[in-house]
Amino acid sequence: MERSEVFMDGFWHNNTIFAQLLGMCPLLGVTTSAENGFWMGAATLLVLLGSNLVVSLVRGVIPKNVRIPAYITIIAAFVTVVDMAMNAWMHEMYLVLGLFIPLIVVNCAILGRAEAFASRNSPLDSVTDAIGVGAGFTFALVLLGGVRELLGQGELFGFPVFGDGYPDVLMFILPPGAFIALGFILAGVNLINRRLERRRLAAQAGIKTGVETG
Repeated sequence: MERSEVFMDGFWHNNTIFAQLLGMCPLLGVTTSAENGFWMGAATLLVLLGSNLVVSLVRGVIPKNVRIPAYITIIAAFVTVVDMAMNAWMHEMYLVLGLFIPLIVVNCAILGRAEAFASRNSPLDSVTDAIGVGAGFTFALVLLGGVRELLGQGELFGFPVFGDGYPDVLMFILPPGAFIALGFILAGVNLINRRLERRRLAAQAGIKTGVETG
C-alpha cells in the first residue's frame, strides 16, 4: 500500500470515529467547543506518533506473549509526557481537558494501531499511519466541537458568528446535544461515502467498457 493510501485510510476510509466509532469518551466529553476538540486531538496525535514509531522500532525485540502489556507501557510513557507538557505550558487547557488526557492510555484506537499496524510495518509507514489516524481523529473532534459550539453558543473557536443576540441553546452544549450532533454528522459522512463509492464504481464500469470496446 502506498503511503498516501495509508494516510487516507486512517484519515477518512477507516476513520477512528466515522468508521470505527472508537474513542467515544473524549469525543463526547470534551467537544463543547472546536478549540477543546483540536487540543484533545493534537494530544492524541502526538501520543499516536510516538507510540507507533517506538512499537515499530522494537517490534522484533518484544516477545509475542507480552506484546500488549509492552505496548500499553509505551503508550503510557508518551501520555505522561504529553500530560506533563500540557500542564506546564497550557495549564488552562489542561484543566479543561482534565481526566481525558490520562485516559488516552486506554484509547482503543491507539492500542489498535500499535497492534494492527505499527507492529507489522516499517517505522516510516507507521509514522504515516499515525499522522493519518491522528489527523482524522482531530478532524472529527474539531468538527463535532465546532457544530456544538456554533449551534449552542453562536461562536466558532471563541469568535462570534451569529452576533451577540444569538440565544444559547443549552441542548447542544450539554451531553445530549453531542449525541444528536454526532448522529447528523455520521449521516452526512455516510452520504458522502455512498456518493464516492458510486463514482468509483461508475469510473470502473467506464474503464471496463472502454477496454472491451477497444
